[in-house]
Amino acid sequence: MISLNYRDARPIYEQVKDGLRHLVVTGGLQAGDKLPSVRALATALAINPNTIQRAYESLESEGYLYTVAGKGSFASPQDGVDPARREALLVQFDTSAAELLFLGMTAEELARRLRRAERPQGGGEEDVP
Repeated sequence: MISLNYRDARPIYEQVKDGLRHLVVTGGLQAGDKLPSVRALATALAINPNTIQRAYESLESEGYLYTVAGKGSFASPQDGVDPARREALLVQFDTSAAELLFLGMTAEELARRLRRAERPQGGGEEDVP
């Protein structure tokens, strides 16, 4: 599910958060899927439950998951994502796209990668027109 790299400079809660976000974005967790409890995930990853709680709270504030009291945490539908998060990613995308174009990548190559990312599970490049 999630792998941690203790040599990574990022804090553990950010690695957990990024791993869970990746699962939601790539379809590994569908809207409405129940996430492991804080205690269960902390035990599975051998880390402090407060670390998991912090990651869950951050993802909830970004709109990637929601919590139902007494039931647990669940993956949110796409329309639940925080507009500020979306805007921050668009700024990051624009900056990256401009640099990739500067480095010689064509607009068509970028478009092909976007089409590939649009497919569930990031389908293979060979099936992209």
